[in-house]
Amino acid sequence: MITKMAELSEQELLRRESLSKLRELGIEAYPAAEYPVNASAAGIAAEYDPQKGNFQEVCIAGRLMSRRIMGAASFGEIQDESGRMQIYVKRDEICPGDDKTMYNTVWKKLLDIGDIVGIKGFAFITQTGQLSVHAKELTLLSKSLRVLPIVKEQDGQVFDAVTDPELRYRQRYVDLIINPGVKDTFIKRAKIISTMREYFNAAGCLEVETPILQGIPGGASARPFITHHNALDIPLYLRIANELYLKRLIVGGYNGVYEFAKDFRNEGMDKTHNPEFTCMEIYVAYKDYNWMMKFVEKLLAKICVTINGTSTVKIGENEVDFGAEFRRLPILEAIKEYAGVDVNGMDEDALRRTCRELHVETEPSMGKGKLIDAIFGEYCEKKLIQPTFITDYPVEMSPLTKRHRSNPELTERFELFVCGKELANAYSELNDPIDQLARFEEQASLKSKGDDEAMFIDYDFIRALEYGMPPTSGLGMGIDRLTMFMTGQSTIQDVLFFPQMRPEKMA
Repeated sequence: MITKMAELSEQELLRRESLSKLRELGIEAYPAAEYPVNASAAGIAAEYDPQKGNFQEVCIAGRLMSRRIMGAASFGEIQDESGRMQIYVKRDEICPGDDKTMYNTVWKKLLDIGDIVGIKGFAFITQTGQLSVHAKELTLLSKSLRVLPIVKEQDGQVFDAVTDPELRYRQRYVDLIINPGVKDTFIKRAKIISTMREYFNAAGCLEVETPILQGIPGGASARPFITHHNALDIPLYLRIANELYLKRLIVGGYNGVYEFAKDFRNEGMDKTHNPEFTCMEIYVAYKDYNWMMKFVEKLLAKICVTINGTSTVKIGENEVDFGAEFRRLPILEAIKEYAGVDVNGMDEDALRRTCRELHVETEPSMGKGKLIDAIFGEYCEKKLIQPTFITDYPVEMSPLTKRHRSNPELTERFELFVCGKELANAYSELNDPIDQLARFEEQASLKSKGDDEAMFIDYDFIRALEYGMPPTSGLGMGIDRLTMFMTGQSTIQDVLFFPQMRPEKMA
């Protein structure tokens, strides 16, 4: 809840009083000048050597996290981006003259836990063996007017960590301050992306950018967000995928392109779905989905080793191995194996009867593809713990995919499942413009039956294919879910800095 000034707590009022007193003393609580930081907590901890006498002119800055006043000398602890460092503050060191205001009034009374301070001094080891920075100069860099939740940490162990998701996700800035390990998750997320970039660049692919505002929301079956462009007086859609634009670039002559894209789908939210999410899509000319499976296996093994130092990772209760060859399992065989029914060759009516017999919920607008997907989702997905390529989807489920070379009722598509969740989706891309138009028209018929996730017809994309697109393999992979798997997080909210939440009520 957003607090109004009249509802400030006693502690918050006291901090504002301290701010006023600091200004009365002529101390600027929010100075504008550069502060010349030259060291970090982790850097000092890693490299300090008392025999070498290094770090004798330290300038470090961070948030004051604890303070122990002991007469004319005190200990405190500051936290910077890299970790925590103990500081030793002695009255006559920071106040060498007769005026002891900086110690007796500012340090002891007017500074609070959460304030950001700068320390100039030197590193040393205390009599108890604690690496510390001996302060020669203390500077207030930013006054904190709100009280941090109290989290106790001792010998690397955290006590009373804040777990309330309402606080953690809505006020991520507080979560990052008080919960050790949260920063590490997002550092690993950045490493995942940089590792993927390195891998794709080494394969000769070019990173590109494509439009977020689109006249037609193409490339996936999903409900879009709609907005309005005033100058053109037309509706526009936030992209649900960037696939069709990337394939236009393959038509244009690039052999490999990829993009880390913000996509938007106006659908439900849960532990694995957020309406705004990050998806990486890559398209490589003259390849097929068999090549892409091997490409993905090597990619995920590389990411896992880079992030965790091993090709295995603990995801929930499961030990998942990204280093072994992934199982290949056709979707119709998966349904036969896990649901005990053979849906191969069934028409829409037969599939509806089968869904009723299997107690799978359906909607009248669902065509063959969605009925098969519903059975698969209910009976198969949760069984796929180790990385598994589910392959060879029926044509009705894959409107952008090339027909299977040995069975025209199927397509050359795979989805990668890990721990019961889809991680990636890939095709041998459909490059026949006549077939593609017919598939779009079938999607349009589903939309007329009430399927608001069915694809629009993108006539410009058809025109692009008519110029000729080489055989191409494409892959889409959710970065948020990949980060969940690689960091052992159970909810998507834990790998997004600012997940979508209901509006905060005003007091």
